[in-house]
Amino acid sequence: MLIYNVSQLLTLAGGPQRGSQLGDLHIINNGAVLVQQDLIAAVGSSSELRGRYPNEPCLDAMGSVVMPGFVDPHTHLIWAGDRSAEFEMRLQGKTYLEILAAGGGILSTVRATRSASLVDLKAQTLSRMRSMFRQGTTTAEVKTGYGLDIETELRLLQAIVELNSENLIDLVPTFMGAHAIQEEFCYNSDGYVAELCGNMLPNVEAWWKLRCPESPLPFVDVFCENEAFTLQQSTKILTAARDMGFALKIHADEFANLGGTTLAVQLGAVSADHLVKISPGEIRALANSQTVAVALPCTPFGLADAHYTPAKAILEAGGVLALASDINPGGAWCESMQFVLSLACRYMHLTPAQAIAAATINAAAAIRRSDSIGSLEPGKKADILILNVNDYRHLGYRFGTNLVQTVVKNGIVYQF
Repeated sequence: MLIYNVSQLLTLAGGPQRGSQLGDLHIINNGAVLVQQDLIAAVGSSSELRGRYPNEPCLDAMGSVVMPGFVDPHTHLIWAGDRSAEFEMRLQGKTYLEILAAGGGILSTVRATRSASLVDLKAQTLSRMRSMFRQGTTTAEVKTGYGLDIETELRLLQAIVELNSENLIDLVPTFMGAHAIQEEFCYNSDGYVAELCGNMLPNVEAWWKLRCPESPLPFVDVFCENEAFTLQQSTKILTAARDMGFALKIHADEFANLGGTTLAVQLGAVSADHLVKISPGEIRALANSQTVAVALPCTPFGLADAHYTPAKAILEAGGVLALASDINPGGAWCESMQFVLSLACRYMHLTPAQAIAAATINAAAAIRRSDSIGSLEPGKKADILILNVNDYRHLGYRFGTNLVQTVVKNGIVYQF
């Protein structure tokens, strides 16, 4: 089909955008995009493509903005239960780390998730996926990490694989057994690190190669933070994962600067995420690497924290910046990448154009998918949004409403 009469066609052509380049949307005014099967075949002006392809079925965008689907490169999408009671505790003055140290936080979700069946996990996750899709997310990374034992972690991976094959959003898996210290090892964190390296990682590798032999191994992620994994423990886990062939990610510098970003650069991690407390030296190191900085503005917002990822400093240094939702049951139950953009504009001081690029082509780079998604270019997947506005700046400017009226996923049209 030919989607035409587009007020602003945001192609984001040219690959991931670094530093001052961020925000180049490569707009075609009165544009059009040709979809053949599940791929983009051509982009150009409406007059040009209607002339070249007069017999194509047409979809009139009626003067709306058309852009790539959102890519969400950091989610904890799969879990059971909720933590609404802890939200009230935070309002009463308890901090995130205080709740975690008292056995709440992640560990309370672990207990609920361990007791959930595969069917229950999929059903609860599917509800969130549908909401994300309606609001424009067409690809999402999704982490395990609410099992913290090999049986549950493999059940979470199984749920991810099945949800990916059965539903609309493409899911990119990450193994995060190193999300927190397993309760059974609460006084022996080094013992849990040994369990991760000696048992869990080899089991995940074997399980994945048996069930998904045509797909690359999942990413491996570690929460390098006080009350979670030290820098030395994170180094041991990520080095073991790298040596087994896993690509790496890291939660770093969210609450304290422990050196996780430096570790990410040294090990060639695909992304370093959060980075609220990143140091100036690490910003420079990150900018001189291929590691993508992933900012998660919903997390400080959800925790009522005034500190956000220093996006401007990262861009001034020449880094690659992406945005993600961090959807999780603790501090950031948010299914809308549109709201992520609104927060990034207000609290990280990005322009709407920068936020859009960070949530599409750069977000795709944070999961090694920028060759196939994140922009509207011939040969890429036909994952396309039609908004109900005629100016892209409404993204970021507006919040609390859904500006997506149509999602094209793999060339199939879904209208809301």
